[in-house]
Amino acid sequence: MDTVTVKSLARETGFDLVGIASPGPTLEAAFYPEWLAAGYHGEMGYLEGHRGDLRAEARQLLPSAKSVISLGLLYDTPQPHTSEVEFTSEAWVSRYAWGDDYHDVIRRMLYQLVERIEARTGPFDHKVCVDTAPLLERAYAAQGGLGWIGKNTCLINQQIGSWIFLGEIITSLELESDDPAPFRCGTCTRCIDACPTDALVPLDRPDGPSHALDATKCISYWTIELRGPIPEDDRPDLGPHIFGCDICQDVCPWNRRAPKTDRPEFQPRHALPDLKELASLTEDEFNERFAGSPIERPRYRGFLRNVAVAMGNSGNTDFVPLLEKLAANPDPLIQEHARWAMRQLTSAS
Repeated sequence: MDTVTVKSLARETGFDLVGIASPGPTLEAAFYPEWLAAGYHGEMGYLEGHRGDLRAEARQLLPSAKSVISLGLLYDTPQPHTSEVEFTSEAWVSRYAWGDDYHDVIRRMLYQLVERIEARTGPFDHKVCVDTAPLLERAYAAQGGLGWIGKNTCLINQQIGSWIFLGEIITSLELESDDPAPFRCGTCTRCIDACPTDALVPLDRPDGPSHALDATKCISYWTIELRGPIPEDDRPDLGPHIFGCDICQDVCPWNRRAPKTDRPEFQPRHALPDLKELASLTEDEFNERFAGSPIERPRYRGFLRNVAVAMGNSGNTDFVPLLEKLAANPDPLIQEHARWAMRQLTSAS
């Protein structure tokens, strides 16, 4: 099987980007232990230990690996960005969670691609990866020419920007590797300047990534991965965000003219939800409404915690009666954040 055929089959399957990389260690893998040692992963324990060691190279996941096929799928839709919305009653959900869970969509497409390749080659060793596997996805995507890892730590493609889902097929097929894409952020610092929490840390390194993400300062981490209280001093910086954050991508010049996807799976169902409605959801209603969506990840208690903080940041005193109900919730986490939000609104009025 030649590389040209693999790429043609990938595009037939529906992927927007495809590139081939060697399964060996990447420059980012050399930095990864330092990132962990700095504590930038916060409470995400699944990123360290044995699963952290597996990220050293793709052959840790598939010893017979000779190539990594990296795939990209555009998910941006023609809807407003955070800078274009004045939030008083609405919440912000990160763009990637507006439609179906990308894990399911990408995984299904990856297996379809494997079947297409095997129809030509016969069975081969492979491992399909989508985000949850212990693999440095962006590193292999960059090495395979899909784009460069920008100062916002996202993979940026010169033609279609950074609104890209990634997936990989680690394979025993020996394919010709692509050249890495050049770093094209230049002197631009818009993502760094726009980040309200200073989560993007510059690295003084001759090679490897230019910047690191300190997850413990990141709105996405606080609203999705953190299970306990959001640090009180940092809550005002969350603004209207209840699930993830897109600010560093919203301001990126490479996204200014990026194309949009017409894939039905990623069309918005959960964009700009109403905070009053969200605060009133029962746990069963939450599970039903967000079934098959990434928004399930923080679970009901984390979700209401986030909703309370967003209401407190809104300046809208109409939310006080709903916050009083949340403050009576039996869960101490929800209680505490609701009380904080009420103090924010009543002290400002």
